[in-house]
Amino acid sequence: MPSDGARTSAIAWWRQLGPRVRTLAPYKAIGTMLIIPVFFWAYFWVLRHPQGEVTVMPLTWLDGLIGFEPAAIPLYVSLWLYVSLAPAFLKDRREVVSYAVATIALSVVGLLIFLLWPTTVVVNDADWGAHASLAFLKELDAPRNACPSLHVAFAVFTGLWFERMLRELGAGWSPRLLNLLWCLGILWSTMAIRQHVALDAYAGTALGAVAAWLHMRWLDGPRALPAAERTRGNLPVASGK
Repeated sequence: MPSDGARTSAIAWWRQLGPRVRTLAPYKAIGTMLIIPVFFWAYFWVLRHPQGEVTVMPLTWLDGLIGFEPAAIPLYVSLWLYVSLAPAFLKDRREVVSYAVATIALSVVGLLIFLLWPTTVVVNDADWGAHASLAFLKELDAPRNACPSLHVAFAVFTGLWFERMLRELGAGWSPRLLNLLWCLGILWSTMAIRQHVALDAYAGTALGAVAAWLHMRWLDGPRALPAAERTRGNLPVASGK
């Protein structure tokens, strides 16, 4: 049976969100508003200027398993809310700056892959004309820049960060499950609206997971320890003579 302290922690975790949101709030807001438009500018430039022959990504058994579902578009679009929420809850300057660097690095790696190895998807089981929102998306975002799916990569990167933050705050299982379902829903939506195929999603998952792992490993390194603990191992040892 959980202790009173554990129950209190599970209930009160959300009260810690306010101070986190207020920490460096103007910088977080300005950074998010700057990074997203710059990303889109670079994304569409690369999309329109492929530097090689465009490769068509093949279908796999998972693509056949996931049916065409136009109703998935709200989940697909919700990525931009998802990725904007995570930075708001970062707790200090070190996390904010390193998170910005990590997301920029993730973008650069993905865009360089698109530039040097352009890819596309061809899916024939979707009636775009019957769904105005999907037709608009397809007109705006041509089916290139396919592999790795940066939609998936950013969802996985953000999902792992939310999991880290929720554990740190002592959140219970329900918000962590909600985070998992939101992340998985975004991944599913990329294939359900035929914007990506499974191989794109696999590659995007790997890219996002590696970026999150490297970022968290750096944050949890020696510089994350108090100064006294960092230097303790370097103290001179008495010789006894």
